[in-house]
Amino acid sequence: MEYRDYYKILGVERTAAQDEIKRAYRKLARKYHPDVSKENDAEDRFKEVSEAYEVLKDPEKRAAYDQLGQNWNAGQDFNPPPDWDQGFEFHGGGYTEADPEAFSDFFESLFGRAGFSHSGFTGHGSRTYSAQGNNTHAKISIDVEDSYRGATRQITLKHSELGPDGRPVLKERRLNVKIPKGITEGQQIRLGGQGEPGIGDGKPGDLYLEIVFKPHQRFSVEGKSVYLNLPLAPWEAALGAKVPVSIPDGEVQLTIPANSRGGNKLRLKGRGIPAKEPGDLYVVLDIVTPPAHSDSEKAAYQQFAGAFSFDPRAGL
Repeated sequence: MEYRDYYKILGVERTAAQDEIKRAYRKLARKYHPDVSKENDAEDRFKEVSEAYEVLKDPEKRAAYDQLGQNWNAGQDFNPPPDWDQGFEFHGGGYTEADPEAFSDFFESLFGRAGFSHSGFTGHGSRTYSAQGNNTHAKISIDVEDSYRGATRQITLKHSELGPDGRPVLKERRLNVKIPKGITEGQQIRLGGQGEPGIGDGKPGDLYLEIVFKPHQRFSVEGKSVYLNLPLAPWEAALGAKVPVSIPDGEVQLTIPANSRGGNKLRLKGRGIPAKEPGDLYVVLDIVTPPAHSDSEKAAYQQFAGAFSFDPRAGL
């Protein structure tokens, strides 16, 4: 996937004001609109311009896009960092003339398709109307342990509001969020009425929080399965041992079978993410060779070597 420089596409600087971005978009949209343009690549250019404007006109999308940094060049191979958009609350879009389904894979990898819900307007007489607020979307990071126990966490989200001059500005809000026990990465928490405000008598939209797990020093998660690397001394692996192991929901006494090998997995059934159907926890054995510094340690290794007729390269 190639990186897209939306500022370059619209021909504006990264410091451009919103009015300048709007003028640049309108000029290019008129130039490349498929109904009027004579350019051979008009349709593709119109989609490209509309996609760039969809991001840069929106304070949240633009701020999140800018957060990626300026070290990417147009056309460069790109994969977004997993936490690039943490803390941004994305509102519904869809105000350009292009169909968001025609936007690039680059756009979808950053913003998906969820941000394009439309409000339905309901007239009330000739002067007033109501509109339900759009749903909004954000990602939040939680600890693996939060899924095991359930938790309440305070989060801070950046979102846009209309300022005194009628222009959107970025602001922050704090919310207390209840993390349900057993939630998995990718699942969403719905906060009713916490999305975009409605207009007139319209109800507010909802806020959907997508869950991602923070990187953990000891645990990794795949779906409902949890993985833990367990260091072992060579004699523990060879002779077998009982080893206390801390897991997200407590501690277990793990029996290491004799003659275990590095990379072997021991499964603890049902001790993974405690979803409705719990996942499993896998302990991956990692045999660690102690260094020989002192004379006595070196002598122990020499004695150890003399006790075995073992050739680790016999199969080569």
